[in-house]
Formats: sequence, C-alpha cells, structure tokens
Amino acid sequence: MAKSGKADLEAWETALRVAVPACGAKILAGMLAEQGTGRREEEVVCRCGQRMESQGIRGKGLRTILGPVAYERSMFKCPACRETRYPGDEALDVAGTTRSPGLRRMMARAGSQSTFKDGRDDLRIYAGLEVSAKDVERVAERIGQEMEAWSQEERRRTPAEEGPEPENDIPMMYIGYDGTGVPMRPEELVGVKGKQPDGVAKTREAKLGCVFTQTAIDEKGYPIRDPVSTTFVGAIETAEAFGWRIYGEARRRGLLRAQRIVILGDGAEWVKNLAELHFPQAVSIIDLYHVREHVSGLCRILFGSNEKKMERRRQRWWELLDAGRVETIVFQARRHLPEDPDLKKAAEAEIRYLDKNKERMRYTEFRAQGLFIGSGVVEAGCKTVIGQRLKQSGMEWTVREANAIIALRCVMKSNRLEDYWESRVA
Repeated sequence: MAKSGKADLEAWETALRVAVPACGAKILAGMLAEQGTGRREEEVVCRCGQRMESQGIRGKGLRTILGPVAYERSMFKCPACRETRYPGDEALDVAGTTRSPGLRRMMARAGSQSTFKDGRDDLRIYAGLEVSAKDVERVAERIGQEMEAWSQEERRRTPAEEGPEPENDIPMMYIGYDGTGVPMRPEELVGVKGKQPDGVAKTREAKLGCVFTQTAIDEKGYPIRDPVSTTFVGAIETAEAFGWRIYGEARRRGLLRAQRIVILGDGAEWVKNLAELHFPQAVSIIDLYHVREHVSGLCRILFGSNEKKMERRRQRWWELLDAGRVETIVFQARRHLPEDPDLKKAAEAEIRYLDKNKERMRYTEFRAQGLFIGSGVVEAGCKTVIGQRLKQSGMEWTVREANAIIALRCVMKSNRLEDYWESRVA
C-alpha cells in the first residue's frame, strides 16, 4: 500500500492493527510453550484426595486479545473418581474456558457498559476483536458471578468483633441505601406484588447500598465527601439478606474504626429497620429532599383547591422543615384536615410519617454538626450503577442475570476492578 504512492492513512493503520497483534500472538504462543508441560515438582492431587496420574499432552486453542493462540499442556486423571485436571490451565487462569484473562476482562467491561450487542460492536471497532453478543453476555455474567463470590469472601474475612477495640481513625462514615425497580422477565414476577393499578408487577426491587467517608468541611461549613471513598454493594434480594450485605461492606471499610456513623436514606420502613438492627449506634437522617416531597404532597391534599394558598403554605413548611421544626408542621396540618374521608385519610398518613420520623429530621442540628443531610450519593448510584445498564428500553432480566451485572458494576463503580484482577492473579 505504501509503495503504491497513494496516501491512505486509515487503511495503513488498520492494516498494521491487524498485523501487529498477529506478530504478538506468535510471540505469546512461544511463551506458552513451556507453561503447560514438563516435569512437576509436586504431585497433582484430586479433590477426592487421590493422587492423579498423567495422561499425556493435550492441545488447546486460546482466544486472546492478540488473536488465536494454540498451546499444549499435560492432562491428569484421577484413578478413583475419573476427574481430570490441567494444572497448566489453572496456572494461566484458563481452566474451563478458551478465552484468556485479558480477553475476558475486556468482554466483561464491554458487557457491563451497555447492551451486549453494543459491547460486541465496541470490541470489534476499538480492539479488532470478533466476538458474538451472546459471548459478551456469557462472559460478563460469569465474571459478575465470580466478582460477587470474591466480594462475599472479602466481607466474610473481616476480623471478628471480639478483641481489642481498634483505633478510631475514620472521623465520619456514611452508610446509605435505597431501592430501584429492575424490569424482569414474566417468570420472575410470579407472586410479586406490583405498583400497576391491577396489582401486576413489571419490575423487582434491586437494593443498592453505598459507604463513603468524610474528614473535612468547606469554608461555609458544608461537608466534603472524601475523594474516591465511595463503594457500592447491591442485589435483588430480601431486606434481611441485604442488611447483612451492607453491614459486611461497612465492616470491610472500617466500621469499628469510625468515630461517628451516619445512616442516610428515605423514610421507608425497611431502611429504618436495617439501621436499627445493624447500626444502632449511628445517627439516622432522612434525606431532606425526600421529606420535602412528602410536605409538598401534604400541601396538595390540604390546600389543592387554592393554588396560591398551597404554594404559600408549602414555602412556609419547607422553611420550618429546614429548621427541624417538624412538630410545628404537624400541629398546623392537623388544624386543616379536610372533611372528605379519602383526603383526610391521605393527609393523616403524611402527618403520621412526619411525626414518626421527626427525630431524623433535625436538619438545623445536623447542619451545625457538618453532616450531610441528603442521600444523593446512593440515589445517583441507583441511576448510574443500576439504571443506566439494567433499565434501558426493552430490557428484561432474570434475577441471576441482573445480580451478576449488578455485582460487576458495583466493583467497577467502587474503583475495585484492579483489586479483583490482582486477586485472580494471586
């Protein structure tokens, strides 16, 4: 092409992008030649405890980020249970797969970012790799499941609470959690109560939690979240199971070393119950903006027939709310209960919500202590960690598939991707 005299930079660079990895694949094949065979210093033992016997050399084709590579490795078989092992595959992290760790990593990332078809196209365009959308799906889900197992093991290995109290070197730890609906396949919705008028469900709730820290406030007294301190956990599971999940993550992050612990969330009963069960020592704060929505709804019920009066009352009650004077709002609202039984019932429900949670709405006090009073971190997480990937138009998931992708995205958004891959190498 160069000798033709016709300058076509795109054609040149495209051709070289094919040629250079092909050369790299040959080099890689040579490097692998001595990895899977040869005399072993230690015996190969089966899971049943029996010494395994060599069965000779077997060839295997690998798909790598440089292209296809063939290599040979020793096969061992157990004389008792007939189980087979390839120690070379295990050392290279390709046991049970024909895809290299580097390729699996790229496929998992591609599958976690957008649709599996988009991931396939991105790999072809950006890396010159030809894989199918189904391949991207399978690899992304498998890596997600492995990341979930790795995360669970990390949380399980957290030191037991018995023993000397550690140093309190974390000034402020925040724990927030919330839920968001994920569209599911019909078979996953049997027996699930939904929000549709007929009670039919189209989604199941994925619970997401976050942990972050704070060590400083700005010149105006507003809290500053520590950079790169936010980690996420999540799954479609019961509140009880999720409670242990978020507790385990807080323990992993140093819960016992925190001088103060703050729970941020909405006023949902399950959020409150988990806080009381797992973090009884924490300061519990209901998101200010969520409570403002409740106050606005109360104003619509009580003064909806007079828009100007409704707006004046809303502004006044928001001011009282910001000052933490919830009792005043409750007292005034009860004086304006409507006669209509349905409206009255709705108003009383909102009033009970405010009265029951008033101690978690002392926003003036919380601000004076330099605390966050909004759950924006976890709410943004519901959109970026879950919504952007799992709630696109036309998507339907099984619980297994959704949880795998949620686990994958939680690790990525927690900036722990390198930790995971380093643990595989180890």
